[in-house]
Amino acid sequence: MDNPRPEKVAVVAEVREKLGVAQAALLADYRGLTVKDLSALREALAPTGATVGIYKNTLVRFAARDLGITDLEPLLTGPTAITFVEGDGAAAAKALRDFSRVNPLLIVKGGLLGSKVVDAGGAKALADLPNREVLLSQIAGLLQAPLQQMASLLDAVPRTFAYGIGALIDKQGGVPDEAAGAAPTDAAPTETATETETGTGTDAVDPAAPAEPSEPTPDTQES
Repeated sequence: MDNPRPEKVAVVAEVREKLGVAQAALLADYRGLTVKDLSALREALAPTGATVGIYKNTLVRFAARDLGITDLEPLLTGPTAITFVEGDGAAAAKALRDFSRVNPLLIVKGGLLGSKVVDAGGAKALADLPNREVLLSQIAGLLQAPLQQMASLLDAVPRTFAYGIGALIDKQGGVPDEAAGAAPTDAAPTETATETETGTGTDAVDPAAPAEPSEPTPDTQES
């Protein structure tokens, strides 16, 4: 793999930093979604503390390579929106799943749990885990329960979020191929981005720009 062009080095560094600190990064094909739809997605994820970035796949490949992640390639096809999760991974995955049910054009392809690549099934399983608040409530109940109830509660309460993540990773197989489809004329640009909070970025979204073709160069910078 070649190195990024000098003007893209800063973008690669940004993606690398975000992937490096995120507990999880969920990748979704957003082909066909409008700019308004993407704004709604960001709003849906905001309560979980997760952010959405749209970058060129080639730049994400460089960032992943720098982090020693070599098996993300099958997910980097077509227009890709990345949900960076620094807090409650289960809550963010649930929000992403719920949004995709209302907006089926958003297709979750998989992602990273720590440094491990998971497929769409792994992302779905993450969404099925109890969120942080539920886990804390269950643990509090466990600590307050009489000793004779301790054993049964231990069976009902997930031991740790990490345990759940480990189970997801163990059950992963191959990564499914991306579903085919063409973007409609009012679709969000496939290789552009805006910064949700700062409004900065070198490759800002131009809603009037036509969608660029998918791979090998269908990517965009974070919004």
